[in-house]
Amino acid sequence: MAFYGQKILPAARDIKDFEKILTSSYEYGVFLDTHIAQLKNIYKMAHAHNKKMFLHADLIHGLRNDEYASEYLCQEIKPFGLVSTRAGVITKAKQKGVLAIQRIFLLDTNALEKSYSLIEKTQPDFIEVLPGAMPNIIAEVHARTGIPIFAGGLIRTVDDVEGALGAGATAITTSNRELWKIFAK
Repeated sequence: MAFYGQKILPAARDIKDFEKILTSSYEYGVFLDTHIAQLKNIYKMAHAHNKKMFLHADLIHGLRNDEYASEYLCQEIKPFGLVSTRAGVITKAKQKGVLAIQRIFLLDTNALEKSYSLIEKTQPDFIEVLPGAMPNIIAEVHARTGIPIFAGGLIRTVDDVEGALGAGATAITTSNRELWKIFAK
């Protein structure tokens, strides 16, 4: 399975990563670490290069990650989708018609159970599972929720990518440029 034909969603940690995405064959990507003052310009550049970029709402410097920020981002920046650990951000993104990706960190069984409760409440369009190098957990989360999965975090090799995809992940989010090259169209 792939996200609109992409196994990899390249994740930009900085402007240099973003510039690589702009000149790549990838249509979809993720902004991780950004500053509020950069948002309009980088989205203008993304649109000019026909790139559809998800935005990690929790990692925007200078902007609080709450439902008011989510509303601003959806109305003014118009990202392809918003990624967040926060229920309010996910709920507002869905209300505004923007794809909502609930990011969950799976540290232990307790964290997994709390994540299931959160997902029931927010009903996101996608779930981003971190760390993504746990195929059996990816399969469990997908089976239990029925929501498509992005796998991210600690995916370092082609085998890690294939393992996560084989377990049911729709795509892999990664800032690893070597993996970008390997899986480019």
